Amino acid sequence: MDRHSRLVGWLKVALPLMALAILSSLFLVARQIDPQGTIGFSEAELADRLREPRITAPTYAGTTRDGATLTISADEARPDAGNGATAAAVHAELSTADGARSVLTAGAVRFLQETRAAVLEGGVLLANSLGYEFRTEAMTLTLDTAGAKTAGAVEGFGPLGRITAGQMQITPTGDGAETYLLVFNGGVRLIYQPRTR
Repeated sequence: MDRHSRLVGWLKVALPLMALAILSSLFLVARQIDPQGTIGFSEAELADRLREPRITAPTYAGTTRDGATLTISADEARPDAGNGATAAAVHAELSTADGARSVLTAGAVRFLQETRAAVLEGGVLLANSLGYEFRTEAMTLTLDTAGAKTAGAVEGFGPLGRITAGQMQITPTGDGAETYLLVFNGGVRLIYQPRTR
């Protein structure tokens, strides 16, 4: 028993000293950072970045007044000549307070700061968790409320079948029930295709 307590006493001293030696060797062996080292860009790339500023892989995330969450990401963003920004290769997700989720892809997006809107352009694809899939050329998303409006014709599929229309609009109903109204107008055509079980 006496030998055991002597061993425990030695280990209480030896183990912390070994840990201290290991930690100090990490700092001694750590690679030095050269502040004068080269940046991973060529002279031409640096000149291009200075001439045309841009952000790589930007992401916008926010919550609307009606409780929806909106996330927009892109490959690259540049400041716009006006009061906003443009981005290319866009992926957006909109989750509304009623539990529905929409995924959108587009060729580009313009953020309009004055009107608090994001204009998806260059071909927009929308897939909704309620069973809707649509294609349109351009669509405006409002950033304050979970609303969307196509700039022109829309075509796609819904739970009832194939739908084509001159325009599509999604707006909150405003009754406090966290529900949304999907409106098609401008020459609406529905080809009813019942689901087979």
